[in-house]
Amino acid sequence: MRGLKTIIFLTISNTFMTFAWYGHLRFKDFSWGKNLGLFTVILISWGMAFFEYLFQVPANEGGYDKNGGPFSLVQLKTIQEAITLTVFMVFTLLFFKTEKLGWNHLAGFGLIVLAVFVIFKKW
Repeated sequence: MRGLKTIIFLTISNTFMTFAWYGHLRFKDFSWGKNLGLFTVILISWGMAFFEYLFQVPANEGGYDKNGGPFSLVQLKTIQEAITLTVFMVFTLLFFKTEKLGWNHLAGFGLIVLAVFVIFKKW
């Protein structure tokens, strides 16, 4: 159960992170965002990042094996990276419809999934 909670919290965290890092690139497409200065955009993104940390910190605290969770530090980071790319791909397809994901992007993502397998494999 702690492992599932960790993965869910990391997914929520990464969703906020993706919007904080890349969502502002669409602000100019809305009437309220056309004239925002860089500092205002930074503050908005920083505000979104706050919510990222509300989920990321508990996910890592609860998921870390030294705190009673099921994952090592390396496994936590690997899970986080795989979730980040998954969230980013969905975000890109939904919010940046002009961006195209090519075979090379999917192949690269497949290699990351393979990396997850290798890191979690007990040799």
